[in-house]
Amino acid sequence: MSKIIGASAFLADIEVETLRTDAMQSFIKQETIFVDIVTDDGLRGRGYSYTIGTGGKAVLAMLNEHFVNLLVGEDSRDVERLWRKVYDSSRATSVGVITALAIASIDTALWDLRSKRNGEPLWKTAGGMSSRVPLYDTEGGWLHLSAEDLVAGALDSKARGLRGAKIKVGKPSAAEDADRIGAVRAAVGSEFDIMVDANQAFTAAEAIRRAAAFAPHDLAWFEEPLPAEDVDGHVRLARSTSIPIAVGESMYSLGHFREYLQRGAAGIVQVDVARIGGITPWLKTAHMAEAFNTAVCPHFLMELHVSLAAAVPNGAYVEHIPQLRAVTQSSFEICDGWAIAPVMPGLGIDWDDDAIDARRVV
Repeated sequence: MSKIIGASAFLADIEVETLRTDAMQSFIKQETIFVDIVTDDGLRGRGYSYTIGTGGKAVLAMLNEHFVNLLVGEDSRDVERLWRKVYDSSRATSVGVITALAIASIDTALWDLRSKRNGEPLWKTAGGMSSRVPLYDTEGGWLHLSAEDLVAGALDSKARGLRGAKIKVGKPSAAEDADRIGAVRAAVGSEFDIMVDANQAFTAAEAIRRAAAFAPHDLAWFEEPLPAEDVDGHVRLARSTSIPIAVGESMYSLGHFREYLQRGAAGIVQVDVARIGGITPWLKTAHMAEAFNTAVCPHFLMELHVSLAAAVPNGAYVEHIPQLRAVTQSSFEICDGWAIAPVMPGLGIDWDDDAIDARRVV
């Protein structure tokens, strides 16, 4: 047995590294919710989840008032059972984002312990498919940037060996969006992936219209074109275009992903380990996508997703958005556009405790 003798949660604000805007919002800060778990065999696991500016204290309250006390005295090796225990205790608030983010911070701590106990990195413990996964860049594609800036950002990404770049869409006209995409395609050539992301800004009718305008530019995917609850709209859009439709960052349950896949509404799965409720359901979602012959390209959290995407056979891309450099002492290696999965036991994130404490809110 590896009995849990202590569990605690706290919140720290991590500043954004650059201005990040999309069609619906700006990334204000990363409210980072941490959970630390200590066991009687001398191990310490740390997990985390996040919001992009609001709701962090609500997640923390859920942890401190309801969840962390459920862990003390339990066997930390029983990861699946503990996920279910915590989830079942929250039936009044699930499925939902606050509950999912809270459970994710616990579950990632338990997987940190599991990997440390095994003496191996997370990508091995979670499946061990590959030690590396290709990267695409998002930092040069924000909506407020000019077309000239988008071109410069994509060319810089290509020069650094990254395999693709994402452009935010949602300008007032389809023509403006298409012109911006076209300028990037003309600059980078045909052997470089371009992804676009609407952040749920469109109606189904408008998304179908914009997909037609974007089609000549050979896009790798069209991300979050519609609100996540509009499954029917995604079905109509997917049937109308050859551009793969990417969804997942705003979905919080395995069942929601199942519905999209069964109905042919998703060509790329972008499951987010924090928003789905941790590594345990993330892996289930990834393997379900594999059964539908669908690639997984997780949303954000590159420092954690590099190991998870490397663990599964359908992990196709990791999104390059550095966000933890202020609170870590090192990052994963990037080689010729590939993210190399960390080799240290555990999650593979080299936390800087002093830097975290300096940003601690509660």
